Amino acid sequence: MAYLVPIHKPTSVRHALKLSLLRPDEECLVVAKANQLHVYRWANQTLTLEHTRNVYGQITMLDRLRPSSSPTDHLFVGTDRWNYFTVSWDPGQRRLCTEKTFIDSAENGARKSKLGERCLIDPGRTVMALDLFEGIMMFLPIISKVDRLGRKKGHEIGNLGDPALARLPELFVRDSTFLHGAAKPKLAILWEDGQQKVHLRVKEVLYTDGASSEPAVAELADTTTLIAHVADQETRQIIPVPKPVCGLLLLGESQISHVDEANNEPKTLLLTEPTAFVAWVLYDDTRFLLADEYGRLSLLQMVVNGTVIQDITLTLLGQISRASVMVVLDQAHVFVGSHQGDSQLIAIDVVKHSLELVQTISNIAPILDFTVMDLGRPTEDGQSHEYSSGQTRIVTGSGAFQNGSLRSVRSGVGLEDQGILGEMEGIGSLFSLRSAPSHPHADTALVSFAEETRVFHFTDDGDVEERESYGGLSLSQSTLAAANVAHGHLLQITPSSVLLTDPESGMVISQWIPPSGQHITDASTNDDAVLVAVGGTRLVSLDIRRRLAVCAEKEFSGDSQIACVTVPSFSSPRLPALPSIGVVGFWHGGTVSMVNLDTLEVVHDEVVGDARGVSVPRVLLMTQVLADQPPSLFVSMADGVVFTFAVDATDFSLQGRNSIVLGTQQARLQAVPRGNGLFNVFATCEHPSLIYGSEGRIVYAAVTADTATCVCPFDAVAFPDSIMIATPHDLKIATVDEERQTHVKDLEIRQTVRRIAYSSRFRAFALGTIRRRLVRGVEVVRSHVQLVDEINFELLDSYELDQEELVESLIPAELSGKTGEGSTERFLVGTGYLDEEPHIALRGRVLVFEVSSDRKLQFVTASKVKGACRCLDIVDNRIVAALVKTVVVYALDESTPHPTLVKKASYRTSTAPVDLAVTGRRIAVADLMKSLAIVEYRRGEGGMSDRLDEVARHYQTTWATAVAHVAEDTFLESDAEGNLLVLHQNRHGVTDEDQRRLETTSEMRLGEMVNRMRSINVAVNPDAVVIPRAFLATVEGAIYLFALISPTKQDLLMRLQGNIARYVDNLGHLPFNKYRAYKSSVRYAEEPFRFVDGALIEQFLDCDEAMQEQMVSGLGIDAVDVRAMVEGLKRLH
Repeated sequence: MAYLVPIHKPTSVRHALKLSLLRPDEECLVVAKANQLHVYRWANQTLTLEHTRNVYGQITMLDRLRPSSSPTDHLFVGTDRWNYFTVSWDPGQRRLCTEKTFIDSAENGARKSKLGERCLIDPGRTVMALDLFEGIMMFLPIISKVDRLGRKKGHEIGNLGDPALARLPELFVRDSTFLHGAAKPKLAILWEDGQQKVHLRVKEVLYTDGASSEPAVAELADTTTLIAHVADQETRQIIPVPKPVCGLLLLGESQISHVDEANNEPKTLLLTEPTAFVAWVLYDDTRFLLADEYGRLSLLQMVVNGTVIQDITLTLLGQISRASVMVVLDQAHVFVGSHQGDSQLIAIDVVKHSLELVQTISNIAPILDFTVMDLGRPTEDGQSHEYSSGQTRIVTGSGAFQNGSLRSVRSGVGLEDQGILGEMEGIGSLFSLRSAPSHPHADTALVSFAEETRVFHFTDDGDVEERESYGGLSLSQSTLAAANVAHGHLLQITPSSVLLTDPESGMVISQWIPPSGQHITDASTNDDAVLVAVGGTRLVSLDIRRRLAVCAEKEFSGDSQIACVTVPSFSSPRLPALPSIGVVGFWHGGTVSMVNLDTLEVVHDEVVGDARGVSVPRVLLMTQVLADQPPSLFVSMADGVVFTFAVDATDFSLQGRNSIVLGTQQARLQAVPRGNGLFNVFATCEHPSLIYGSEGRIVYAAVTADTATCVCPFDAVAFPDSIMIATPHDLKIATVDEERQTHVKDLEIRQTVRRIAYSSRFRAFALGTIRRRLVRGVEVVRSHVQLVDEINFELLDSYELDQEELVESLIPAELSGKTGEGSTERFLVGTGYLDEEPHIALRGRVLVFEVSSDRKLQFVTASKVKGACRCLDIVDNRIVAALVKTVVVYALDESTPHPTLVKKASYRTSTAPVDLAVTGRRIAVADLMKSLAIVEYRRGEGGMSDRLDEVARHYQTTWATAVAHVAEDTFLESDAEGNLLVLHQNRHGVTDEDQRRLETTSEMRLGEMVNRMRSINVAVNPDAVVIPRAFLATVEGAIYLFALISPTKQDLLMRLQGNIARYVDNLGHLPFNKYRAYKSSVRYAEEPFRFVDGALIEQFLDCDEAMQEQMVSGLGIDAVDVRAMVEGLKRLH
C-alpha cells in the first residue's frame, strides 16, 4: 500500500486573473498553480500572498462574475474533471468559500479541444462560452434579468444560467474569441481545413432558455467569413480589438494584421524578424503587450483616426520569462505568469520603451531531471523520526531554453545573511547586550573564546567597533553567561567568578567567587537569579536583586556530578512561580531535577538517560514555545537526542515526553524571541534545526546553516530581528525564518538543463544542456555536456556535441576498468540527432567520459546506435541503453588503446522504451504505450550469447513516462495522463501466467505528469509508519515523496483517509475519491485503490479537537495518538 505527500508544491503558472475579490474597492490577483489557488494582495507596488486554497482537480480556467447581491466579484473556476464552481471571499473567516456549483458536462466520447479547456466571456458580459471538446462548445448565459421562471430556478442577476451545447463544424480550431461592438454575442473562429489552409469565420451565438421541463438550446449561426485564406499560415492567435476600432488582430510568425466586419482594408505590419507570439494582454484601447517564445516583451500600438487604423507599430520593451499569461495590474505594472521560468512583476514605461523587474515569484517547473543528495542519517531512538526531507537536498534541472536553470530545493528554515563581522576561529559562545538600560535594542556583541572574551559595539548605522574594555567586564577569560539584568546592571559569569557591574561607570557592584579555588563549570541567569555549578558537585543559587547574595548552596556526592543547569528567563501567566524554579541535569543516571532556587530542594525528578551512562543530559533550556500552553523544557542529550517536556503548572512535574534525534552529539540550544511572549529554539548540531510552535504543536525543522556552531539573538537598530551566528571560520549576522518553508536556490544556466547527474567522488554535477539562439531569424540549437562544481555551480569544463545532436540521457556509472585497476566512475551520455529528412534513418550515440584529477572532462569513446538513446543504466557491469525500439546491453571493451562498446544482448520493446529501472540483473522497461515489462539479463555460458529475457509484463495500455524500483519485485510507474500505479510481480504464483503478470497493488490519479523518478533507500525504525522509497518530479514543478505504508498501519491510514475526506470542507464540494481516482482515455475508476494522500491526512492537524474526535470515531485509536502519528508523518517533509 502506497503513501504520497508533496515536498515542494507546484509552482507553474498557467492562469491568472485580476478582480475585486477581497474588497469592493480593491483589486487583487488570483493565480492558479496546478490544483492550488493563490490570492495576492496588490498594494504598494508589491504582490503579497494573502491566501492559498487547494482544489480537488487541476485548475483549467478562471474568470470573474459579479452577482447583484454581492459587493465583491466571485471567482469562476473550472477543473480538468469538468467540474465548475464559483467562490467568494469570506472576510470573517478569511478564506474562500463555495457559492455555486455547476453540473458535470463531461462528454466521455468526445475528444478534448487541442487548445485546452478555455473560458470566454463576451465583452457585453451576456454569455460565457466553454471550449472543452472538438466540435462542441458550451454556452452559459450571464443573467441580466430574472422572471418568474428564473426565480423558481434560483437564478440571480450576474450569475450563470442553464448550460446549453452547440455544435461547431470547424474541428481543427486554432483560436477563438468574442468580438467587440456586436449587438449580439459574436464568436470569431480561426480554423484549419483538411488541406492545412487557415480561415477566419464569425458566428453569432443564439441562446434560448428552456421552459420549466425543457433544456436550454444554443446555436452558432454563420454570419461572415472575414478571411477565406489567412496570408500567414502560421497564424495561431487572434486578439479582439475594443471600441471604437473593433475587429481582430491576427498574430502570425511573419506579420500582424487587423481585419473587421466593416470590410475596411486590412492593415498589415510585416515583422522585421519572424517570431512566435505566445501571450498577449490589453494595455489600453489602442495598445497591447505581446510576449513571444523567446521571452521578448513588445508593445503593439495602433495609430487610429476615428475608427480607422492608419498604422501599426511594434516596439521591443525588454526581456522577461517566457509568458503563459499576463495581467495588467495598473498602467505601470504587469504580472507575467510563466510555466517555463520564474513568474515576474515588472514595471513598464511605454514612453521610454523599457521595463524593470520589480518582484520574482519562484518557479522550478518544468522539472526535466533531478538528482538527490544528503539523504540524512539513520537513528536508533524508537520514538524519534530519523528521516526528514529537511535534511535532503534535491538539485533539479528546471525551465527551458533562456529560462533554464539549476535549482537546489530543500525544505527547512532559511537564513538570509545581513553581514559578516569578520574571520574568527574558535568561538565558544555569543551574547547580545544593551550598553544602557534605556536602549530598547541590543548594540553590543560579546564573543567568548577559550581564553578570552571580545566585545564589539554597533552604531545605529551598522558601523562596528571592537572595545578593549566594556562595562567593567572581565575580558581576559572565557564567558559562560552574560546578560542585562535588574536595575540596569550587567552580569557576567566566567569560570572564576560572577560579576555584577554598572555599564555606564564600569564599576564592579558585586562579585561572587567560588570557594577553595574551584571553577564554575556551568551557569544560567535571568533578571533575578543566578544558578551555577561549581566543581561539578556544588550547586549555588545567587540573588541578583540582593547583589549576588547566596540564597542556597547544596553539595552533591561524587557519583552525582552536575552536567548542566538552567533557569527560565521569561515570565509565564500559567506559572507565576516560574522565576523561583531552576533545572539541573546530572551525569549519574541521566536525571533531570526541578529545584527551588530559594532552597535548592528537589521539586521533581525525571530520568532521561540510560543505565549505561552513554546518554546523559548536557544542555537544558526552558522557554515558552506554544501559545496558551505550559512552558516547554528541552533536554539535549550527549548522544544527539533532544527530549521535550511540558512543565505542569501545579507541581512542576514534566509531562508529555517526546524525543527526536538531531545528530550524534549534543545540540546547543538557544531561545530566539518570536513575539507575543513566545520563543523559537535554535539547535546547533550536525543538522541545525529550528524548534517552533505551530497549530498547538512543537515542530522541528532543518535550518539552512550547516556550519553554525552557536547563535544568539541580536535585535539591533541596524539589524532588526536578527541573530548572530558563529561558524568555525567567521562570525555573521543573519535573519532567520520563523517557520519552515521550502527554500529554492537557483543558478541561471540560460539553457535547457535536460539531464543532470551527480558524482560524490568528483564533487561535481554533469549536465546535459540544450542552447537555442536566433541567428538572422533562423533558430540554431546546440547541445553540450558540462561539468560544474557541487557547491557554487562553477563551470569546470564543457564538451560540445555534433551539430543537430541533442542530449537524451546522462548518468554516472561505476564500471570495472582495465584488469587489475578496479572500478572507475565515469559519465555516460546518450544522444539523438535531429534528422528532418524522412529518408534518413534515426540515429544517435552513446558517449563515455572520464573526469581528470583537475576535474576536466576526458572523452573515452563513442558508439553510434540506431535511434536516439532515450535512457541509460548499468546492469552487471554492463551498459544498458534504451533506444527507439529496442533495449540493448553493451560491454565497454578497454583491451585495446581505443576503447569500444560491444553489443552483448538486445530486447525488442512493444513500441518505444522511455525509462529504465535496474535492480540486480532485472531491468524494468517503461514503454511508451504498453506500460511496463520486466526483462532479465543473463550472461551466456558454454559459448552461448548473452540474453535479455522477458520475465513479467503489465498487460494494460498505459502511456508510461517514468518508472522506479520501490521494493522487492515492486515498481512505481507514472503515465502521461497523470496517474500513478504500483505494480508487483508474484514470483510464487500458481501458474506461469500468474508469475509473468504484473499485478496492480495501488493506483491513484496525481493529476500532474511525472517527468522523473529517483529511488531512495533510507534506514527506518521498525515501528515507522511509512518507509520512504522514491522522489517524483513533475511538469508543474512539484516534488513528491513516495513511501510504502507499514503493514500494521495500512488499514488505519486508509480508514482515516476516508473519514477525513468526509469531514474536511473543500472548494466546489468536489468528492475526494473522484479526484484521486485513476482516470485515463481507456479506463475510469471511482476511487483511489490502496493509495493514501498524505496532504489530506495532514489536514487532520488543522481541525479542532471536536472534529478530530469525530474523524477517529470507529478507528479503535484515540485522537491524541492519531495526532502524534500525523505529526510524525508531517516531519517527513
